[in-house]
Amino acid sequence: VQLQASGGGSVQTGGSLRLSCAASGSIFSIDAMSWYRQAPGKQREFVARITSGGSTNYADSVKGRFTISRDNAKNTEYLQMNSLKAEDTAVYYCNADVRTRGSRWFNDYWGQGTLVTVSS
Repeated sequence: VQLQASGGGSVQTGGSLRLSCAASGSIFSIDAMSWYRQAPGKQREFVARITSGGSTNYADSVKGRFTISRDNAKNTEYLQMNSLKAEDTAVYYCNADVRTRGSRWFNDYWGQGTLVTVSS
């Protein structure tokens, strides 16, 4: 299973970006999908999560500005980021709980990360 994140880039304060993360491989089903981020010199932190049924939760720091969504038919999750701030600058990583074909269990997979830079 591979998770391919895309959509990062440079944007000015107050701008918007939309990240995507597509899962591919021998996938039977995907449970929760999430986004995390890691700023320079800091630990990786949780950003947002969406269940297979569409329930969402967010870090307090992004509530009201970021929206997580998913397209189950495409095994893809999205992160719409609005009103971006300098402190949102980080490498953003996608994560998914995937059950592969022939397996009874869900395992945790990570994407390679995509850099978001917000400047004034």
